[in-house]
Amino acid sequence: MGSESSLSRPPLIRLLQYKRNRSISFRTYQAIVLILTFLAYASYHAARKTTSVVKSALDPESSKLGSSWHYSPWSRKHVLRSNDASVGLGNGWAPFNGADGSAMLGDLDVAFLSVYSIGMYFAGHLGDRTDLRIFLTLGMVGTGLFTSLFGVGYWLNLHIFYYFLAAQMLAGLFQSTGWPSVVAVVGNWFGKSKRGLIMGIWNAHTSVGNIAGSLIASSLLRYGWGWSFVVPGLLIAFFGLILFLLLPVSPESVGVDESAGVDESADDEVKSPCKDGEGMIDQPLLGSSSSEIVKEKAVGFMEAWRIPGVAPFALCLFFAKLVAYTFLYWLPFYISHTAIDGNYLSGETAGNLSTMFDVGGVLGGILAGHISDRLNARAITAASFMYCAIPALFLYRSYGHISLYLNIVLMFITGIFVNGPYALITTAVSADLGTHSSLRGNSRALATVTAIIDGTGSVGAAFGPLLTGYISSRSWNGVFIMLMVAALIAGLLLTRLVMQEVAGKVEVVRQRSNLPLSCEPELESQV
Repeated sequence: MGSESSLSRPPLIRLLQYKRNRSISFRTYQAIVLILTFLAYASYHAARKTTSVVKSALDPESSKLGSSWHYSPWSRKHVLRSNDASVGLGNGWAPFNGADGSAMLGDLDVAFLSVYSIGMYFAGHLGDRTDLRIFLTLGMVGTGLFTSLFGVGYWLNLHIFYYFLAAQMLAGLFQSTGWPSVVAVVGNWFGKSKRGLIMGIWNAHTSVGNIAGSLIASSLLRYGWGWSFVVPGLLIAFFGLILFLLLPVSPESVGVDESAGVDESADDEVKSPCKDGEGMIDQPLLGSSSSEIVKEKAVGFMEAWRIPGVAPFALCLFFAKLVAYTFLYWLPFYISHTAIDGNYLSGETAGNLSTMFDVGGVLGGILAGHISDRLNARAITAASFMYCAIPALFLYRSYGHISLYLNIVLMFITGIFVNGPYALITTAVSADLGTHSSLRGNSRALATVTAIIDGTGSVGAAFGPLLTGYISSRSWNGVFIMLMVAALIAGLLLTRLVMQEVAGKVEVVRQRSNLPLSCEPELESQV
């Protein structure tokens, strides 16, 4: 390990090695990376979630046409409930407590997500060309600053819409640094073996962050909604400083031999006689080859778009995130403005209850990752989850108001199917495509590919909350119809990839009888 490598190590890593007087193992570095990136992105989502919880405090009454009246499922009939939705929610905060309050809140969401999605493309480009540790730190500290400034408007008694709009846009710009960076760092340290399961578990940070953000924001509402922004803002800035002191972005940056963490079965796979001659089995769609020549040159934006699978998965994520982010930004508001068993819940209770959607999301992400690993079929898994999300959305809207218990159960199930494919595409699929065989082993495409996929998804994420702000003032039925149509389109966009995966598996089964018995275990791994 040279002096240059030593100087590139994070300060706390150098201190730890000095105290131990020996090098840190590859596995220990992997554990550090998983824990730090998990906490980092959980804090990103905790800061992002606060807006959805505070909506009920900023705009407690909304439009009585779409809020105080409970619509019978999928019909024009309505029954006026005895409880008004604004009970216990206060008088709101100008300018959001007017007749067009929900539309203005929707404008804040789309401003945040528009800047976030545009910034994502640039963030991926910069992430592959800069020190990701410093890049992440700047992004997290900047996110904390502007998230806090939104809340400071409470103590400054500001009622200027454009102040809150500017704060949200700048927070979105800094938030765009997070996802391409953390996926690139994790991709640098983990190979393709069991990537879906590992990243499915790791991706629980999204739901954990949403849950933490909901609980923190809702618990602080009683002291003033400003605290619901300032505390998560300070939290993400704190974790940003921890990352600067401790995060190893790649094995090379800390002088670790990558071969210490390589799965030996991957090398055996390359040497296997089953891949020679007429019995050669095609590589999976998202496979990568370690036998290719390494060319460490950052991949261009258009070149990354041409990687097989990037465009369909990116477009699928457009609609998948439209559904997921509509829940992220509007679920607490929807709960507080919907009579459950004839009663309206307070903003704090609605925020706490909404966490069940994210608890389901944790399970959904793990299930999608594990199933896609076992089947070696990312597209089939993602499409299946999106199709299952359609009846889940229908049932939640139709029967979630009957009782609190039924609402929780249906919300949990909806979270599984909505967040499962979203988690799979933004983690394992992005990492697979960022190390695709067409890149000839180039590892400097992870952030760019991740940014393209998640950036495109974030454009959809901007449309969902924006449309919800307008549609919900007339009918929540329209919102759920929009979400079901989006889920259907997301699944259909993967049809070509699904057919390719099915055809590949049929071909493998057909070739089984022509292979030596010793090759069948390897053939099973290809399936």
